[in-house]
Amino acid sequence: MNPKLFLWLITAILLVSIHRAEAQQPQKTPRIGYLTILAGPSDRDAAFRRGLKDLGYTEGKDITVEYRYANGTDRLGQLAAELIRLKLDVLVAETTPAVQAVKNATTTAPIVMAAVADPVGSGFVASLARPGGNITGLSLILPELAAKRLELVREVLPRINRLAFLAHSGNPAHKMFVKEAQDAAATFDMQVRAGSDWRTGGI
Repeated sequence: MNPKLFLWLITAILLVSIHRAEAQQPQKTPRIGYLTILAGPSDRDAAFRRGLKDLGYTEGKDITVEYRYANGTDRLGQLAAELIRLKLDVLVAETTPAVQAVKNATTTAPIVMAAVADPVGSGFVASLARPGGNITGLSLILPELAAKRLELVREVLPRINRLAFLAHSGNPAHKMFVKEAQDAAATFDMQVRAGSDWRTGGI
């Protein structure tokens, strides 16, 4: 994800959750849980840390972050439950499977989603304008871009009529990608075949 988007993410966290926590318990250091499908630290959580610093928060001093790296989808549920048990002030979940895992683990803890393909289609929020519930954050709105991607492919390769789509069968967002791509392909007289499984199943 573009680092600038993470700055908006941090802003949402601080305005919606951390300030509220400080108002309720002035002496308490706010604590954030960060769950990602990736195997370890990446440019995404590096941007997350920079965002905290830019907003005046020093990790380990006036804010605490609990990082959990799943390295795929298998451990997401376990790590989500682990973070919930820590009774953190807010949870940041990156990618659709990670948000699904924390959603399954709690209906009350504030969740900020990042790098999610289609939060409405995935059932995370009621709408982008009025999410409702305990989840807010950022959407990549990727399924809606399926037709545009195929249109660009056709412009570059006008004679193409078959296309392969790599997907992860365990990721509900990828199922939406495939369906949207196949529906869009019909308008271009193209065929899209899906192949699986991508190792981590991100977004």
